[in-house]
Amino acid sequence: MPADTPPAYPNPRPPYRLDLLPVVPPFYRRARASDVSRGELVYYGPAPTFYGIGEVLGQQGNHVIVDFRGTGQLGVHQEILEPQYVLPIPDDRVGLI
Repeated sequence: MPADTPPAYPNPRPPYRLDLLPVVPPFYRRARASDVSRGELVYYGPAPTFYGIGEVLGQQGNHVIVDFRGTGQLGVHQEILEPQYVLPIPDDRVGLI
């Protein structure tokens, strides 16, 4: 693969404006205080464009199960993540994305 060729991600152009979501690393207080519930729309805080927007399906122990439906650049469908990595979509951004 030539050096100037971009990596071949499964979904190079996500259907949502994920660049409008704020990046929130998991060690920030806002991420640690995040509380999400089943059926809520969330995103992966550290890199919104990678995973996209997903729906919380439930919890497994101390982890959250999220169905991203392949909406991000990496084409991830279901993932189990620690709660500090998953954030609800901010109310002021819902209509914009």
